[in-house]
Amino acid sequence: MKKLLLLVALMSAGNLVFAQKQDNRYFEMRIYYCEPGRLPNLLTRFRDHTTKIFERHGMTNIGYWVPVQNDKNALYYVLAYPSKEARDASWKAFGADPEWKKVSEESQRDGKIVAKVESIFMNATDFSPKIKEKVKNPERMFELRIYTGTPNNIDNVLARFRNHTLKLFKKHGMQNIAYWKSIEKEGTQARLVYILAHKSEEAAKASFDAFRKDTKWIKVRDESEKNGKIVEKVESIFMTPTDFSTIK
Repeated sequence: MKKLLLLVALMSAGNLVFAQKQDNRYFEMRIYYCEPGRLPNLLTRFRDHTTKIFERHGMTNIGYWVPVQNDKNALYYVLAYPSKEARDASWKAFGADPEWKKVSEESQRDGKIVAKVESIFMNATDFSPKIKEKVKNPERMFELRIYTGTPNNIDNVLARFRNHTLKLFKKHGMQNIAYWKSIEKEGTQARLVYILAHKSEEAAKASFDAFRKDTKWIKVRDESEKNGKIVEKVESIFMTPTDFSTIK
């Protein structure tokens, strides 16, 4: 009986530790599409001013990246907030900040910088690793991947990643940076949004080639899709970190 109680206590403690590691912040991925030739101006504004003003208003800078193939003149970045309410309050304060108003006006004297802004609101998955800002070898290529599940299958996609895919990615030399579940409008299925790091694009290709040939992955994939495919669409964007990105 004592052994049984001890086992239950240990299991409960393990679950508590796991719960404490869960990142419960409210995340936002923002994508800025610049007017032709204006991306350098946007990067300068973020480097010299915007990131600091964000922090002053309670926003946490997670990472800033520029796509390798950047025909849309885009900047991708991720912020974290304590909650949705905190997010809304921070942006309201940011928009009213005198320094920001001055910086915005001065930076656009020669023309508008940003043509369009998109946001993806997200929660960290229960299997997302702790986001590490510093690594031994900072020369990394990042890959943003977005999975759209087939109808009613996003939880099956998440289960496959939780139980198998992350371990297999690591086995084949890929670094798991962060995993999020998107927050969509009512009636729209959530997506899996995640970021990997590789030594290079060539290394990424080699890793994925090995991953897809892995017999364990083939077995997991086939078992998870015995009732039909669970992933409808996969988007992949290779990105390089900016010089002011928290994650490099």
